[in-house]
Formats: sequence, C-alpha cells, structure tokens
Amino acid sequence: MTSPTATPTAAGPSTGSVLEIRDLHVTVGEGDDAKEILRGVDLTVRGGETHAIMGPNGSGKSTLAYSIAGHPKYTITGGTVTLDGEDVLAMTVDERARAGLFLAMQYPVEVPGVSVSNFLRTAATAVTGQAPKLRTWVKDVKTEMDALEMDSAFAERNVNEGFSGGEKKRHEILQMRLLKPKVAILDETDSGLDVDALRIVSEGVNRAKADSPVGVLLITHYTRILRYIKPDFVHVFVAGRIVEEGGSELADKLENEGYAAYVKDSAEQAAAEAETA
Repeated sequence: MTSPTATPTAAGPSTGSVLEIRDLHVTVGEGDDAKEILRGVDLTVRGGETHAIMGPNGSGKSTLAYSIAGHPKYTITGGTVTLDGEDVLAMTVDERARAGLFLAMQYPVEVPGVSVSNFLRTAATAVTGQAPKLRTWVKDVKTEMDALEMDSAFAERNVNEGFSGGEKKRHEILQMRLLKPKVAILDETDSGLDVDALRIVSEGVNRAKADSPVGVLLITHYTRILRYIKPDFVHVFVAGRIVEEGGSELADKLENEGYAAYVKDSAEQAAAEAETA
C-alpha cells in the first residue's frame, strides 16, 4: 500500500501541525563502541492523526522517541526532523517543548522536593512563556485530575516519588492535557497498567484528540491499548527501520502472527547488505 508518510489521514485533511522525519540515522555510544540503532527512518505525523509504532524489544522504538525529544544519549548521524518546517534537531530540549513537542516517558523519573502542582505550573509557564492565571489554572488542573480519577492530594506529592506505575502514567497524561502539545509522543504508556488504569489513561489521550488537532505517535508492543486509542496508521518497526505500514488492521495481524516473520526478513536483508558492502 502507499506509505502513510505520503497520504492524508483517513479522517480527512489535517488542520494541525506536521512532524516530518526523513532518513533518520541515530547511534548510541562513542568511538569504537558506537552502535547504529536507527537506520533510516521516514515518517510523517500530521495534526489529528494517530500513528502506532509497534515492534519487538530492542528494535529502536524508544530510541526514535528520545531522539525526537533531544536526549543527549543519542547521536543523530544523518537525516532530518522538522515540525512545521522548523529544524527540530537544531533546537535545545526546552525549545522543542516550546515548539509543541511532548514526550510521555516509559519510565518517568522521580523529582524529590518538587510538588506535582509546582511542577505542572512551572512547566506550563516555561512552554507558553507566561504564567497561567492562577484561578483558571487551579480549575483546569482539578478538572483534568478528576477526569483521570486522581485524588486532589496527589497535587501536593513530590513528582513521581513513591508513585505506582499507574499513577506515573496518569501524571504523564495529566501533563499532556495541561500543556496541550502539537505532537505527543507516548512511549509505551500502556506498560505496567492494569485494565482500569489503561482505560483511564486512554480516555485522557482521546479527550486530547477530541479537543485539539494533536498528532499522536504511540509506541507499544501490544494491541490492547489500540482497542481504546484507535490508530489511523500502524508502522512495524524492526532493527531500526519501518518495515511495513498499514491501517489498524495491521495491528490485528501482529496480534495474531507476532513479529517473527518481520524479524527474519530484516535479518536476511541485513545479511544481504553486508555481503554487498
């Protein structure tokens, strides 16, 4: 089928932003220890679209997420990433956030001594360039916390300190709802969640999609979250590349057949490339 990188969303023309990734190559490590993880990734995420990135462990899915966000562990060795035509790779991490990129981390870190309420308002101020009006902000925070079924006392706890897996993921989606990004990258947001938490977190993402033309890049191993968050496009990621693309039916195929055939094909391709190098 035609690549989703070149086609409009099934829902119709987008009115939002456009994240474009072209021939992205990324390594981790330095010198003789450097290892190429991403080996030429092409992907376009338009406002209002939901793209699911699926693949086995170690295929480079999280590397893609962190490279877009600007994690210093990863070195861009080739390719481009643009948001609405602006060079994302030339931006600092905070500039990427202000430009409208958001990353919900697979393993959110603890921030001792910083309360959730202070963290959220400081983040909103940094992203928008001005402090939100206190009365409106308090109301918005309460509304979103209620929707995510979070106790009001949660706001006074230190960020992620002593949080359960479900609480950490709800906090990530709370940030997404309040910061209102143009493109949200969700790195295995479903990991460690029970059925109820998965539903609540997914509903938060769906509310964001309903409220604004946010583009969503959803990274996952499993199809269970896709029962709640319906993807427009599914991309199979193996050995640092997108090896197949399709609609939501591709996720059903992966559920039934797994990744083994893709891994085998990728290994055979790599061997053939090594012989001709």
